[in-house]
Amino acid sequence: MSASEKPLRIDIPVKLSDVKVVFSIGALAFEGDLPASIFHMQLIKNDIAGWSATSEIVAVFHTNAGHVTLHDKAYNADRNIATGNPYKDLIFDLQKRGVNVELCGATAKAHGWGNKDLANIRVNTDAMARTTQLVQQGFVKITE
Repeated sequence: MSASEKPLRIDIPVKLSDVKVVFSIGALAFEGDLPASIFHMQLIKNDIAGWSATSEIVAVFHTNAGHVTLHDKAYNADRNIATGNPYKDLIFDLQKRGVNVELCGATAKAHGWGNKDLANIRVNTDAMARTTQLVQQGFVKITE
């Protein structure tokens, strides 16, 4: 019996009318080859669409995950490779779906990145201040 053939009963169904979430992403953990944080943002966006809910989702990349916000040339220089940013299409898709993707300013400064190194990404003061601000505004913090 394959996994898709096994019945699954949902014991605690969840349906929300409004979702306000900030993802604090300081390192990349993976589901196979896909960063778990990106998978989880895709999942919640799918849930939100299914619920016909309103939403605000902010992804704050910082520390050891800041590089996912770089354009190809800057990514190659930072990671010492020549393949380009493998996350750019995933990030762009999340942005198209309404996720606000941000980079921590402190992370950018520590790595010597400027706005011209980024792939259409906004920079905040720093991840801790921004996450605090959003939590105080009623966002639920998810740490990835």
